[in-house]
Amino acid sequence: MDPSGLQVPPVSHPFSVQPPFYTASPPQEGFCPPPSYESTALPPGSLPHQVPMMMTMPVPQALPGCPAGLEYLTQVDQLLVHQQMELTEVILGWETNNRYVVKNSMGQQVYFVAEENDCCNRQVCGPLRSFIIHIQDNFGQEVIRLTRPLRCGSCCCPCCLQELEVQSPPGSPIGYVTQDWHPFLPKFTVQSATKVPALKIVGPFLDCTCCSDVNFEIKSLAEDVVVGRISKQWSGFENEMFTDADNFGLQFPVDLDVRIKAVILGACFLI
Repeated sequence: MDPSGLQVPPVSHPFSVQPPFYTASPPQEGFCPPPSYESTALPPGSLPHQVPMMMTMPVPQALPGCPAGLEYLTQVDQLLVHQQMELTEVILGWETNNRYVVKNSMGQQVYFVAEENDCCNRQVCGPLRSFIIHIQDNFGQEVIRLTRPLRCGSCCCPCCLQELEVQSPPGSPIGYVTQDWHPFLPKFTVQSATKVPALKIVGPFLDCTCCSDVNFEIKSLAEDVVVGRISKQWSGFENEMFTDADNFGLQFPVDLDVRIKAVILGACFLI
């Protein structure tokens, strides 16, 4: 305290940085409070993920009448689906919920895919198990949901063949994929939201060809014109023998209805 009776604050070092001083008065006009970084709840079975922006597909302009999140599909005619390898499956052979990354032809991530299932269903039913698959955009928002009931995949049970429902947004069906009975070929029908047939998917007689890709052709309803393809890509001897991680390539016309594109993407996880 100096002789005048005034309290003098201590002198700080000239190069020291003092913390800002805030009063209890209300913020002034134009003052922007710091943003809140509360985590957003993700759908069951999904995992939060962060991808560098340069590796993600730019957000296209929203289109009228297009379900939110499907505008990404308006600009692509090819998609690559990469299943992420799970260490638990490699070491223990224990089936876990599958996770995938969907990319465009430039290698930019379009969607992240996570399966929701229970342990008993995965271990007992194997690849024929029922599931719910959540497809999220790069902001973690669920834009597509795939639901598959427990069905039979054998030609001996024509009344209980595979079926997949595609929803976008979740809760609003936009299409279906149903398996057609055939004595030796895997065949499926792509249907609209009202279950009107739109396209056919026809697979090969042997869907486990060694050292080569397995191609499922997307055809017109009369099966006389090929309009696209779903290919299970050969990933090498070691990956095929010791893991069940799959890689798929999808091709379809760029001007195809965006809802049908989403249904074809769902068909990839069914076949």
